[in-house]
Amino acid sequence: MAISVGDKLPDVTFKVLTDDGLTDMTAQDVFGGKKVVLFGVPGAFTPTCNAMHVPNFLGSLDALKAKGVDTVACLSVNDAFVLSAWAKATAADGKILFLADGNADFVKAAGLELDASANGLGTRSQRFSMIVEDGIVKVLNVEEIAKVVDASSAEKILEAL
Repeated sequence: MAISVGDKLPDVTFKVLTDDGLTDMTAQDVFGGKKVVLFGVPGAFTPTCNAMHVPNFLGSLDALKAKGVDTVACLSVNDAFVLSAWAKATAADGKILFLADGNADFVKAAGLELDASANGLGTRSQRFSMIVEDGIVKVLNVEEIAKVVDASSAEKILEAL
């Protein structure tokens, strides 16, 4: 069953590559006591994610922060090393928090997984965005078509804020 507005996020641990190496971040670390915009993408460096989704949120950071957002985070079913390279390649390093859900624990627990095995990608994340306040989903936008950035765009999140 997919997560819904009003639900608490799954209690999972993400991987993040920091200056100190591979680090665990729990859902509580990321979302506890904060207003967070989380957007999920099918994969780092994939065409729509790389050319549209990350740049869309990167270009909207100031507007999101002005609306009281503490953190903007991007989740992908990739490893933390790939996400770190992707953050640098998109100039989002240090601006957007990239959360590695390498085993798809979060997306499976939230019911937001995407079967991309037909393209050789295995289990991935659906394209989505959400506003989370202290671990509770306040707004959830899921794309019907993974190649589209519309419902999950920064503009839709800004409208909801």
